[in-house]
Amino acid sequence: MTTQPLSRRRLIRTGTATALTTAGLTAGLALPSIADEATDDTEATDPALRKVVLVGANPGVQLFGDDVVTAYASVWTVEWSTHGPGAAIVLWHDGAVRVLTDHPDLGYWLEHTFTRFFPEATGLPWPEPRIERRSVHITNDLARGTRARAGDVSVRIANVLDRRAFATDRFDLGGRVHSLSLVTGPSASAAIEVRDRRLPGEIIRGGTPDRPSSSAFVAVAEVWRF
Repeated sequence: MTTQPLSRRRLIRTGTATALTTAGLTAGLALPSIADEATDDTEATDPALRKVVLVGANPGVQLFGDDVVTAYASVWTVEWSTHGPGAAIVLWHDGAVRVLTDHPDLGYWLEHTFTRFFPEATGLPWPEPRIERRSVHITNDLARGTRARAGDVSVRIANVLDRRAFATDRFDLGGRVHSLSLVTGPSASAAIEVRDRRLPGEIIRGGTPDRPSSSAFVAVAEVWRF
């Protein structure tokens, strides 16, 4: 199994990182640094001029074993986007990337534009994805958590610990700086299964009782602008 050390596990445990989350950004971790280079693209640099490109939700689960990432699942429900509506599960495991989706063009765009640039993917071997056309079934809310299934893959996030809003105009996706707003819920339990077998690893929790953090989180009311 190919895994990559990720020292942020210790940050989650101690709760010393900035407490926030994004679509695909582990609840309780700090945003990635933004490149300082200037750009001539005014709409990319002036948040007031950015256009909505996606409205939906993006819960996520990152599993760890012995301080390395063993699996990462990014769950997407898209109400509206420049590439249409739909749903997808992006799964990284054992050095491979799978995109299970009811709309292959949308699924490829979600993986290629968003998920591969999220902090959870940093340092992981990230090959071109295998796109699999599958029906995707997702329930997602801040009270009960997230359940998602497509093909032989299922994701469960439960026991939401907190609900809090987050917004930034400085989310860097491969050099393309976006604005993002959402409501997130770091959660106490989660699992990823493939062919009805649970993938190895565990989520990591940290923070404080008043502001918990977790490598599993629910997300709703998510809006990306670019």
